[in-house]
Amino acid sequence: MKKIITLLICLLFLNHNNAQEKKFSDGPFDQLIIRGATLINGNGSPPLGPVDIVIEENIIKSIRNVGYPGVDIIENRRPKLIKDGREIDAEGMYVLPGFIDMHGHIGGESQGADPDYVFKLWLGHGVTTVREPGGRGIDFSLDLKNKSNNNEIIAPRLIIYSSFGSGYDKEISTPEIAREWVRYNAKKGADGIKFFGAEPNIMKAALEENNKLGLGSAMHHAQLYVVRWNVLNSARAGLTSMEHWYGLPEALFDDKTVQNYPSYYNYSNEQHRFEEAGKLWEQSAEPFSNHWNSVMNELIELDFTLDPTFNIYEASRDLQRARRAEWHEEFTLPSLWEFYQPSRISHGSYWHFWGTEQEVAWKKNYNLWMTFVNEYKNRGGRVTTGSDSGFIFQLYGFAYIRELELLREAGFNPIEVIMAATLNGAEALGMDDQIGSIEIGKKADLLIVEENPLENLKVLYGTGAIKLNEKNEAVRVGGVKFTIKDGVVFDSKLLLEDVKEMVRKSKNDLKYEIYQPGDEKKYLKSSSKPKD
Repeated sequence: MKKIITLLICLLFLNHNNAQEKKFSDGPFDQLIIRGATLINGNGSPPLGPVDIVIEENIIKSIRNVGYPGVDIIENRRPKLIKDGREIDAEGMYVLPGFIDMHGHIGGESQGADPDYVFKLWLGHGVTTVREPGGRGIDFSLDLKNKSNNNEIIAPRLIIYSSFGSGYDKEISTPEIAREWVRYNAKKGADGIKFFGAEPNIMKAALEENNKLGLGSAMHHAQLYVVRWNVLNSARAGLTSMEHWYGLPEALFDDKTVQNYPSYYNYSNEQHRFEEAGKLWEQSAEPFSNHWNSVMNELIELDFTLDPTFNIYEASRDLQRARRAEWHEEFTLPSLWEFYQPSRISHGSYWHFWGTEQEVAWKKNYNLWMTFVNEYKNRGGRVTTGSDSGFIFQLYGFAYIRELELLREAGFNPIEVIMAATLNGAEALGMDDQIGSIEIGKKADLLIVEENPLENLKVLYGTGAIKLNEKNEAVRVGGVKFTIKDGVVFDSKLLLEDVKEMVRKSKNDLKYEIYQPGDEKKYLKSSSKPKD
């Protein structure tokens, strides 16, 4: 057998705009063979290996079992390498389908998070496809999507949903204008629509028109509209997925129509909004009661997708944990850290006076929410994985892996967690014939990790997992080694090193250090420290 050459990704290719930049990727190749890995597929099957996986350009051509664990590879089973083919020696490693983030914003101007920073964090964590549910504008996002499709930039595959009504010169005040905007959005090239809410007749018209055009839809059921249009209304009208959980507890109310707002409540006050949201699930029907079951069963019958984004609210139940996550020091930009801090203006910075009572309420909220989501999965409903990073101390890439851990906490088997992260997302996007599992004929979207994520999901974090070795030394293990998107192989760890360099440079330029709220603030150059 020809000698297996470990792929040296960092030497050959990348940014087409500047030949002097580091090289982060290589490919696609006429032939690429991943040798000897254990396959953890997204289709619910148990691990299998060792296998050799043959990729030609961007298509999986062969998946061949080449032996048994703990014994020598059976050489005559191995696919042959062509003259200019490449190989990755993945013996002892694990290969999974590329992860799909169903709720990923491509940075934000307020956060100072440019796409290059965000994309490298995603790819560095094995995320190969991202559905953006509204962003900086359709033209901005579609330009990045096209460049990604052509391998002109370092980026995952992008599925672009426009925020309902965005970019139009008319206010959407009638059903006909709603239909006009939907057609306008489709003509612009969007893949779908992200709704927040509207009058029922407008929602019905928009969803009907969108479904005629065969586009996707997602919705954050904002409290401003949810009394007249909750999740059941959306699903019956043809919405394909819901984001977070707003609108679901309201559909489960059995003794009220409006949540118990205190008299002083103001939706524009972020602490009011999130504090009261933390009490919503307790106001809903009891788990497994008749009404609770009825709502769940109807949503499943309608083939409705839940995209819970557990991670984005986790700071609500444990603020100190979220603020002190170990990756903030090296991977969080100063501008993003500033955006996270307590504020009456920045969305999601609702820490006006967050304390024990709020966190206890949110812990109860999570228990009830997770019970619904886990049972929804058990009954055959589709649950996907989304992160909604860039808010509330949640960082791109890292938050996605945290979402996997929270699905596990909700009761998902680790194999079910991987399904939620891969095939379920592909099905929700109508792309399961192309991505979501490692199968012959599908696109070459994979990730390779040196440790077993079914044993410990933490090995997927860019910071790895802490393990005590045989010498009684604490070491870091794991982190995604390679991410493959459209047949292009990315050195995941090199991508994350570049992110660290971006953060170091920003800190040096600004003479900035991460600080905690209430401590003496390390001011940005653009700020002026108040006089005594």
